Amino acid sequence: MVSNIDSIAEDTAPFTPAWWLPGPHLQTLWGPFGRRHQALARRRERLWLADGDFLDLDWHADAAGDAPLVLVLHGLTGSSDSHYVLGMQRSLAAQGWASVAINWRGCSGEPNLLPRAYHSGASDDLAEVIAHLQILHPGRPLYAVGYSLGGNVLLKYLGETGAECPLRGAAAVSVPFRLDQCADRIGIGFSRVYQAHFMRAMVDYVQVKLQRFRHDGLTEHFTALQRLGSLEGMRTFWDFDGRITAPLHGYTDADDYYRRSSSRYYLGAIAVPTLLIQALDDPFVFPHSLPEERELSPTTRFERHRRGGHVGFVEGAPWRPGYYLERRIPAWLASLAQS
Repeated sequence: MVSNIDSIAEDTAPFTPAWWLPGPHLQTLWGPFGRRHQALARRRERLWLADGDFLDLDWHADAAGDAPLVLVLHGLTGSSDSHYVLGMQRSLAAQGWASVAINWRGCSGEPNLLPRAYHSGASDDLAEVIAHLQILHPGRPLYAVGYSLGGNVLLKYLGETGAECPLRGAAAVSVPFRLDQCADRIGIGFSRVYQAHFMRAMVDYVQVKLQRFRHDGLTEHFTALQRLGSLEGMRTFWDFDGRITAPLHGYTDADDYYRRSSSRYYLGAIAVPTLLIQALDDPFVFPHSLPEERELSPTTRFERHRRGGHVGFVEGAPWRPGYYLERRIPAWLASLAQS
């Protein structure tokens, strides 16, 4: 019997970590700080949600009408302009596939209209996007790729929809399978630098909305956020999620939010072909937070790499770096389309 952990397609060259980026942190930081960004020609669409809020979608490569379409989901404090999103959209276009990158609420450069925000359990927003794509392109093969927070949302959605899922396949990278344990992990050692960055960005996200609501005279929305209390002293994910995320989105506390939103608890119900790619040295995720084989559905394949950092997986030479995810995931999706 072939294990569905660490199985890699025979036609895919293995990942060899870049020798010039030793350790998990250089792998993690290379993308946002070292990678050259090349603009993509994209078309923005504003999707109005059932609750009156909006999401901005960025389309790339208007391929043939029957060509596969891939939805790309960014991570925490990211956007459709994140380096890994742009790289994936470019790679998908190279094989003749169209893609659309989602910007979670308030992540497209404009504050969203409601007090609620995006978070790791927001599979309801993902469901609305997918339903919209089905209406726009009925019968078109639809796939999804999620990174970090986006990967967690994607896997939760896949588990919730089970055999009724309209996607043909999915891939998720550097997923925080257990949000509670990841909130602990990012508070250890050098990872506290990432934690401080996220805290600044997340607090700023709330402050910008408060200012917008005050300026526009939206008293009810302003009061809803102000009622959460002071934004001072937010040092950890436990602080932010306990004081902001949980009460704002109907969870009892941080524990309740983490338990109900962690994708690890939904993996067994996934029914569509799904690829998981994770590095054992991910500075955001403990190795023991990764699911065991018995927790995975028969349709799931789990690649665990010794190195790679968080959404890193950089290979090649310093004068010509390569990006494993951008060759592995399109190849995986193409193999599904051909089967």
